[in-house]
Amino acid sequence: MVKVALLAGGFGTRLSEETSIRPKPMVEIGGRPIMWHIMKIYAHYGLKDFVILGGYRVEFIRDYFLRYRESVSDFTIDLGTGQVDWLEAKTEDWRITVLDTGQETLTAGRLKRAQKYLENERFCLTYGDGVADVNIAHLMDFHKAHKRWCTLTAVTQPGRFGALHLSEDGQKVHGFREKGAMDGGLINGGFFVCEPEVFDVIDGDHQMWEEDPMRRIIEADQLSSYHHDGYWQSMDSLRDRMILENIWASGKAPWKVWND
Repeated sequence: MVKVALLAGGFGTRLSEETSIRPKPMVEIGGRPIMWHIMKIYAHYGLKDFVILGGYRVEFIRDYFLRYRESVSDFTIDLGTGQVDWLEAKTEDWRITVLDTGQETLTAGRLKRAQKYLENERFCLTYGDGVADVNIAHLMDFHKAHKRWCTLTAVTQPGRFGALHLSEDGQKVHGFREKGAMDGGLINGGFFVCEPEVFDVIDGDHQMWEEDPMRRIIEADQLSSYHHDGYWQSMDSLRDRMILENIWASGKAPWKVWND
């Protein structure tokens, strides 16, 4: 089974009101961590083996999953004997590996530290703070067809992100560029599919995934772009969190591709 690596070690300075006590991927939308929403997207497509690349406040992530069944299920407890009867276990059929990849480690370094747990096989990788209605099955098929080391999901988002410089057919990445506040175009939306060759372009803890490692992949002509025309939203600020919270509360969240 293809594993899913989730980058979950950052602080999230623009969400400091929330992240002073928890890692950014554990900030809640609709009473559930945004990372849970991302995992539900992948699980809907049959990818249920997760490797969480923790760092800052990783103990918060550990406690959440260690106590997951207890926190979401009804039960009867006999306080005299300690016997617990689960009335309805509302858990998930997921396998989760939680790693402490270091508080100061940057994103590529976190991935490099998880190499042995990804078992030298194809894997998915994404950020722990962005949701989308990406069809993961189609993304995987696209990656297999183009036979490159890495495929990223390109999305449309105005403002504050670095745009992608793509080939004419839109399926190969030539580079990144900074963009102004009102500059349109496609950006890196995460939801990567990777081959184990990507580990060879990571030197160590000090590297950001989007910088030297991805530049080296581009220079080797090994980065593809899967264009996603649907919904995508990252949670970079309290404003973003409120947008996601309100959409979830409406009962019409586009990223909710799973059935309850």
